[in-house]
Amino acid sequence: MLKFNHVSKVYDGGKKAVDSMTLEVDKGEFIVFIGPSGCGKTTTMKMINRLIEPSEGSIHIEGENILEKDLVQLRREIGYVIQQIGLFPHMTIQENISLVPKLLKWPEDKRRKRAEELLQLVDMERSYLDRFPHELSGGQQQRIGVLRALAADPPLILMDEPFGALDPITRDALQEEFKKLQQSLGKTIVFVTHDMDEALKLADRIVIMRDGKLVQVGTPDEILRNPADEFVEEFIGKERLVQARPNIQTVEQIMNSDPATVTVGESLSDAIQIMKQRRVDSLLVVDELGVLHGFIDIEIIDQNRKKATLVGDVLEKELYTVLEGTLLRDTIHKILRRGMKYVPVVDDKHRIKGIVTRASLADVVYDSIWGEDDNLVNA
Repeated sequence: MLKFNHVSKVYDGGKKAVDSMTLEVDKGEFIVFIGPSGCGKTTTMKMINRLIEPSEGSIHIEGENILEKDLVQLRREIGYVIQQIGLFPHMTIQENISLVPKLLKWPEDKRRKRAEELLQLVDMERSYLDRFPHELSGGQQQRIGVLRALAADPPLILMDEPFGALDPITRDALQEEFKKLQQSLGKTIVFVTHDMDEALKLADRIVIMRDGKLVQVGTPDEILRNPADEFVEEFIGKERLVQARPNIQTVEQIMNSDPATVTVGESLSDAIQIMKQRRVDSLLVVDELGVLHGFIDIEIIDQNRKKATLVGDVLEKELYTVLEGTLLRDTIHKILRRGMKYVPVVDDKHRIKGIVTRASLADVVYDSIWGEDDNLVNA
């Protein structure tokens, strides 16, 4: 899909921002460039759509040298998403999404239909098409920025720190949403970030750069387990989990498959009794089919006992969950970073399958951080 062949960018004075980059990206692959400020990651990405012209070497997209393509045509065939989003305030959401299809002279009905299809992919209602950017939240605007890049169905999408300006919760949600979207659509993504957690979460392969050069290219697990040198070790951060036990990789392997639950139709008195029996201070709320609806805890019950009688009337619906098959390292970062007590594990129909708690993570974390020291002591 994408090939760099000894590509360099040299600025006035002889400084090489990118130094003889050679790299191949497969079709449908999610590649993340990361490195310290000034390492050349953004310059590398901008050479792909010739926002910056390469000084040496060649870049090929699907076997075609980009320097031999019409510049306007090249850019229309590549999606591009930036942190600042760049929505046009005087245009409706439909007009923003349909910008490139309009330039490609798609008929109006086809543009409208494409915009409606794209909104469905990110669970936004059709009514948003006639709104203006200022009527949307930051997270919604960023979704529209991504959809605009997808509108003409380009095989390749460039993303320059697209979620960097968002709050942590919105950012986490968009990362997960976009990764699922990319997997379902099979797009090739070149993504630039300075956030190692983001790179580990999203990438099929990570490209670590320093002073314009590639230092290491590999899957997240390869880089975590076998950093190329001290620079990579320092850049990753020794506090991040490097699983000491390679057989433990997904949430199912450490989750409690019998979490404390209560059904939507049960009374608050019933919920209290279940808490006493299970010796817990909160319960996951499910329906008769096991679909997770939220949670209830002692504080919620205490605040509402005089106003409500049923669990379904007072449950809290905002609850972070992970799907079966989620990598354990991603869940650990969420629990530790957000101060969560637990994370429910659900299937693709949102039915509860288990729960990962802070306590259930303890042994894995201890082994990862102190396992080597313990071995030395035991020796």
